[in-house]
Amino acid sequence: MPTITVLPHEVVCPEGKTFEAKTGTKLARALLANGVGIEHACEFSGACSTCHVIIREGFDSMEEPEDEELDMLDHAWGVTDYSRLSCRAVIGEEDLTVEIPKYSRNHAKEH
Repeated sequence: MPTITVLPHEVVCPEGKTFEAKTGTKLARALLANGVGIEHACEFSGACSTCHVIIREGFDSMEEPEDEELDMLDHAWGVTDYSRLSCRAVIGEEDLTVEIPKYSRNHAKEH
């Protein structure tokens, strides 16, 4: 099983985290199952960009994003060439290093 390393995030995962996850699992589900409280305002339907992550290592081991995912990433804060929606990203065979961006455009929780 691949090892997932989550880099420290001030709010979501202050200490960072490392865990194993099954190949073929959606990244958001693996994060949540291991105590990493990634935002997911659309309940994994791919209709928002709140679960945006940046894959710092292992990006090429994942399937290519579909056009719908790329369209939603246009709405995310701090998008890079290695950005994915964690609700759409499927864990491949290689280890991943994941960065959760500092900000999220979650209109449901903004004041």
